[in-house]
Amino acid sequence: MKTDCLSVAEMESLRRLSSSVLASSIERFGVRLPNAGYADSTIQSVFGDRPAGLGHAATVRIRTSEPPMEGHNYYKDTSWWNHVLSVPEPRIVVVQDLDDPAGRGAFVGDVHAHILLALGCVGLVTNGTVRDTNLIEATGFQMFASGLTVSHAYAHVVDFGGKVSVGGLEVRPGDLIHGDRHGVQTIPLEIAARVPQVAQAIMKRRQELIDLCRSTDFSIERLRAAIQETEDISI
Repeated sequence: MKTDCLSVAEMESLRRLSSSVLASSIERFGVRLPNAGYADSTIQSVFGDRPAGLGHAATVRIRTSEPPMEGHNYYKDTSWWNHVLSVPEPRIVVVQDLDDPAGRGAFVGDVHAHILLALGCVGLVTNGTVRDTNLIEATGFQMFASGLTVSHAYAHVVDFGGKVSVGGLEVRPGDLIHGDRHGVQTIPLEIAARVPQVAQAIMKRRQELIDLCRSTDFSIERLRAAIQETEDISI
C-alpha cells in the first residue's frame, strides 16, 4: 500500500483543482498515458457541482444480485471497516460491484454513508448504484456511482483490501483519489506534491489564450505562437 504522506496544505491544494486541470497537469510529468488513470463516463458525480473530493482509497468488492453464501444481512461481516481505518485520512471508499450488470442493489445508503463518515471517509466511488441521496446530500459526503436504485437487494462484501476496477480505473489501497463533476481519477503519489505548481502554470496559460481570443488584437498568427508557448511549459 502506497501511503506517502502529504501535508494538509498540499492535500488542500490538490483538492481545489478541477479534475480537468488536474488531468492536464499529471500529463506533463509523463508518468502514465493520457488515456489512463481515470474512470470512464459510466461513473458520475451523484451531487453534480459539489466541491471536489480527495482522499486515500480503501477498496472493497461486493455482489448484490445473489445472496451471500451465509447470512443475509450486509452488516454480517464488518471486518472491512478495519481495512478502511488502516488507510490514511481523508479516506474514500472505492467499491467494485462484481455483478454483470452491476448495480442491482445499492451497497451505500443513508446509514452506510453515516458509518463511512464516522470512519473518516469523505466519499464513495462505485461502479454500482447508491440510494437515499436526498438524505445524504446535506451531510457533505461525496458520491460517484453509475446510478441510483431503490433497494440494497443482496448487497454484501466479497472481499476487501485488494485491487479493484471501477469504470476502467484500477485502484489499489492507499491510492490518492480525486473527483468532481467531470469524473474520478488517481493522482500518482510520487508527483502529487509537485502537481499544484504545474496546475497554476497551466491555468495561467489557459487564461492568456482566452484573453487573446477575446482581444481586439487577435490574429491566427498570434494564437499559433501562444499555443506553441503553452506546449513548451516545462515541469
